[in-house]
Amino acid sequence: MIAGSYDLQYQELLFTYAPRTIHTEEEYEALQEQVDALIDQGELSAAEQAYLDLLGVLISDYEARVEDATTFELRGIRLLQGLMELHELKQIDLISIFKTRSIASAVLSGKRQLTVEHINKLAAFFHLPHMLFFEPLVDEADLSNAS
Repeated sequence: MIAGSYDLQYQELLFTYAPRTIHTEEEYEALQEQVDALIDQGELSAAEQAYLDLLGVLISDYEARVEDATTFELRGIRLLQGLMELHELKQIDLISIFKTRSIASAVLSGKRQLTVEHINKLAAFFHLPHMLFFEPLVDEADLSNAS
């Protein structure tokens, strides 16, 4: 890929569906359709992945604003581990989400963070809001140690 083609492709993506802060459920659903269309493509270019990451941030922001995050104690990796136990799943059962065993292992051990793509796939797989798979900004243990 030549140097300017990344920028050109990214600009084309922005022109096709200009991302903006989500204010309504309809805007949320339209943005989620864009995310789904990108994910369904399979292998993404660097520009498409950057665009997908941006859309994921917008979705996460909206979900954080409309749902009370305090009602859920488990989030991120801890939630995923609990769901795996609840549904009696093993790492191999999530290969379609993580692509390889090594990535699944690294994520589940906390050595690697969930990506926007992982979060989108996990939310669809478990039929849960995306926001639940984002790690909390402040760990509750850190708060109790600070007191």
